[in-house]
Amino acid sequence: MSWDNHRVVITAAGRDFGRTLAIRLADLGAEVFLSARELAAAQRVRDEIRDRGHQRVHAFACDLTDPASIRDFASSVAEHTDRVDVLINNGSRYLAGPDLLSAPDTDVVDTIASGATGTVLTTKSFLPLLLNSEMPDVVTMVSACGTPGHHRSGAHDAFYAAKSAQAGFTEILSKRLRPQGVRVISLYPPDFDNADPLSEQWETTSREAKDALTAHSLVECVLFAVAQPRDCFIKAFHFEQV
Repeated sequence: MSWDNHRVVITAAGRDFGRTLAIRLADLGAEVFLSARELAAAQRVRDEIRDRGHQRVHAFACDLTDPASIRDFASSVAEHTDRVDVLINNGSRYLAGPDLLSAPDTDVVDTIASGATGTVLTTKSFLPLLLNSEMPDVVTMVSACGTPGHHRSGAHDAFYAAKSAQAGFTEILSKRLRPQGVRVISLYPPDFDNADPLSEQWETTSREAKDALTAHSLVECVLFAVAQPRDCFIKAFHFEQV
């Protein structure tokens, strides 16, 4: 599938898996609108992509805990394009620590706000642009922590709460947006290896049955789901944990 005509929005793309997605999708020809909490972080990734010869990339600041910042992000993207084909909800603060008492209230609020409220409001803000597309997809990076009964992560309880909220939101959204042709695709990965997509480790990291899941494979899941005919609604990817 050619990505040349796709316009893709990615949240929290200033580092880690968001950066990976931005670089890989730009390499495939997509026009990328990427955000990070700090504008400088988004601009660094934008410049990395432009240095690779891809000029259709734009950087924005977006604090997923701030409704006004989310609205401003969507409005700024709308100044560049009249449609968005793929929205990737990648942003969600990770909070470590299996002890509920280990995190201050401010960290709990920030974690739940970025993952839960941020995902809902970002999708809401970009929905008008998605509905202008002939091939709209909403992709959300949830986590194995969002699946019922999961307990193997060392993440804080607040992170589990945020991911469970994302799971509930995308579940109902998939049903309610289908009549409008919007596919809602969720990924529930366990902890995974995220090799730098600009390093040789991207291609050389082992991806055998004995190995942990890789970011390379996660990107391929996203590409596979979006490439399917429009009657194929792949609602979720769940993964075995090593």
